[in-house]
Amino acid sequence: MLTVHDVVKDYEAVMSSIQHLQGTFGPDSDWPLPTLSLEQNLIDLGWHQKEFQRRCTFAFTVVNPSDSHCLGCVYIDPTDKVGYDAVVVLWVRQSEFGLDDSLYQSVKQWIAEEWPFRNVAYPGREIEWKAWETLSSK
Repeated sequence: MLTVHDVVKDYEAVMSSIQHLQGTFGPDSDWPLPTLSLEQNLIDLGWHQKEFQRRCTFAFTVVNPSDSHCLGCVYIDPTDKVGYDAVVVLWVRQSEFGLDDSLYQSVKQWIAEEWPFRNVAYPGREIEWKAWETLSSK
């Protein structure tokens, strides 16, 4: 689970990968802005942590084996798009982009085997963002 205790590692990963990460949450997403502060990142992580505790969305941090560096994050959210019951977005920091496909394949397998979803969307990967954005809502 991504928590406030990850703020320093997460902030370093995000800020070292600004241009690489922009567009992760859609073509119009400008996250992360270069002006993102450590305090704002702490607030964001607190929000993710609280939503996880409430079991309405799930954010995970991906770390190296020694738990000293954040390599990326995985977000599992509900969706109101017709035909889908969850949406998954993930990212890896720019310096570890070689891990992107491996993480994606591992997450897909984990979701399929361990989570109760019937049809999961991976916008920006299996579904183009423009197509995702135009899907009807329930």
